Amino acid sequence: MYLNNGYKELNKFNCDYLVLNNQGRGITERGIRYILTNLIKKTSLHKNISPHMLRHSFATHLLNEGCDILSVKDLLGHESISSTQIYTHITNDRLKEIYLHSFPRTK
Repeated sequence: MYLNNGYKELNKFNCDYLVLNNQGRGITERGIRYILTNLIKKTSLHKNISPHMLRHSFATHLLNEGCDILSVKDLLGHESISSTQIYTHITNDRLKEIYLHSFPRTK
């Protein structure tokens, strides 16, 4: 729905960003933080959730679900693969957990 209606209406400047602010420009980290803060205030959560935490969760989820690291690098906008490799240790831990669950006698 957003891509068919809202995005086309918001994208007055033919911006390459997928998520736009109300002025039709790419949303900033500060804009995302503002939205998160207001959403958290409406819930009973007493947590500080940052845009970086969402970014980290996004990358970890993609890798855990089998997405290749080069695609994650591109999606995150990293220049170097070494910046993306910090997420692979979590994936390796998850793979070990799945393996041990699937083959309990190997313990």
